Amino acid sequence: MAGKRYNDAVKRYDRERLHTSEEAIELVKSLSTAKFDESIELVMRLGIDPRKTEEALRGTVALPAGTGRVVRIAVFAQGEAAIAAREAGADLVGADDLAEQIEGGMLDFDIAIATPDMMPTVGKLGRALGPRGLMPNPKTGTVTMDVAKAVAEFKGGRVEYRADRNANLAVPIGKVSFSSEDLATNLTAVIDELVRVKPATAKGRYIKKVGLASTMGPGVKVDHTAY
Repeated sequence: MAGKRYNDAVKRYDRERLHTSEEAIELVKSLSTAKFDESIELVMRLGIDPRKTEEALRGTVALPAGTGRVVRIAVFAQGEAAIAAREAGADLVGADDLAEQIEGGMLDFDIAIATPDMMPTVGKLGRALGPRGLMPNPKTGTVTMDVAKAVAEFKGGRVEYRADRNANLAVPIGKVSFSSEDLATNLTAVIDELVRVKPATAKGRYIKKVGLASTMGPGVKVDHTAY
């Protein structure tokens, strides 16, 4: 059941109205009532068919103003690549030993990165990593020889996007404590990236619905016709 704060917030605005992105950001910030610094997510429905390989959108985008989150990163690497990953700030670095920890139930990280040669080892962890969206993938830059660069980028504000089977995707664009300008900058960066990667085979309206919501707050509709 929705809590009293949520219900009170819902009564303070028109849930069906389409807002400009600037209005929506201000409204989401004002509707945040949690005692912690809530994340703000951009939620979109796209005019694609994710069942078609060429329309299965997945990738990453750099948020210019960062995410405001502490991101824990696990890196599967050996030798010089492992040293480089540690120096770049990776929280967990290993090979078979790291795989054993994960098989034992250790999942204390947000992103997994691997060098290509480690993928046979990582591939065996599909049951543990797959359902949580943690499996390294070349499309998202998480299978790479340059693990140090990948660690720095994800620590600095690179986030992953992925359309689900219903063509919906959700991407964090910052925290309630961010300035409206920084949130707007991040929002624009995400939408620009999604427009850039629009599949050539997608027919009709591409951006069908856009909304914003904080972790504990209600959703605010954004005028999708502006994009």
